[in-house]
Amino acid sequence: MKYFIIAGERSGDLHASNLMKEIKVKDPEAEFRFVGGDMMIAQGGKLIFHNSEMAFMGFVEILGSLSKILRVMKQCKAEITSFKPDVVLLVDFASFNMRIAKWAKKNGFRVDYYISPKVWAWKENRAYNIKKFVDHLYCILPFEKEFYKRFEYKVDYVGNPLLDAIADFKPQDDFYSKHRLSDKPIIAILPGSRKQEIESILYVMMSVVNAFPQFQFVIAGVDHFPEEYYEQFIRNDDIHVVYNETYELMSESKFAIVCSGTATLETALFNVPQVVCYQTSFISATIARLLIKVQYVSLVNLIADKEIVRELIQENFTPHNLLDELNKLTKDPSHVQKIMDGYAELRTLLGEAGASKRTAELITNY
Repeated sequence: MKYFIIAGERSGDLHASNLMKEIKVKDPEAEFRFVGGDMMIAQGGKLIFHNSEMAFMGFVEILGSLSKILRVMKQCKAEITSFKPDVVLLVDFASFNMRIAKWAKKNGFRVDYYISPKVWAWKENRAYNIKKFVDHLYCILPFEKEFYKRFEYKVDYVGNPLLDAIADFKPQDDFYSKHRLSDKPIIAILPGSRKQEIESILYVMMSVVNAFPQFQFVIAGVDHFPEEYYEQFIRNDDIHVVYNETYELMSESKFAIVCSGTATLETALFNVPQVVCYQTSFISATIARLLIKVQYVSLVNLIADKEIVRELIQENFTPHNLLDELNKLTKDPSHVQKIMDGYAELRTLLGEAGASKRTAELITNY
């Protein structure tokens, strides 16, 4: 079969690449064209557009990138029309992909969606559009199957693909020496992969460094930003940037300061106690508060439906509050144990690994 895949974010690149690998097992003649990243490129096929250029987020920020978004969308439609895939396979990236889904369905293409748009967080009625334009939806959060029942829409819960990615991970033996790290325990800083995320939160993340001389701080960098870019945030010679080795960093870290997103769940699955941070523009935050219905922003707390990790969001994300929470993490064993107990509950809720394999089987069988 022929598959046209759109994974517009870094996490989507990871999950789509693992799915492509499993699809090739079930369908050795599989032919791929895609919008994605380096991990998808490694699986083979034709890259249409690299997702490093599609890091759009925030209501106001998206408006500023509208011309680029429309250009990429037009190109995707043209490629789908010429390629004539058996399935248009959309991975997360809801604001872009749902527009493609609507167009593709109206033009007679089968549409499958892996990793549901988070319609349960805001504008629940968008679930009706998913039902209308998506032939098969593969969900990765345990509560989503029950959510869609309210709309009389049958979906497949396949488990969480992060379990697959982490199960496949093999730690390095030379991580410390490779990156010239000292023998101090590590506090990882994960500021995200989008420029506007990094510039909104990394300065505050770095503000606590001097208060913890017994630790070394290591930033999880991404390679589409040069080393000079991260240097503007660093005011301490004992801070290192490690590129594209987030799992290696997590496996060696004692604690973590994490930008809200997929990384919060990855950090939890590595059993690293964390504090979650996020900040966006005032206008985007105001709009979000009017629309969003869920109590938490981190996947860890959302899945558990309770606070496992502390969230410092918008005006609560201050150097003082971050210092306070990091003091608790580093000095209060009972606080850490409570987080670890929550992580254990989280793993039970997520179930077993194998999401990529299950999804590939469903796609090819359908």
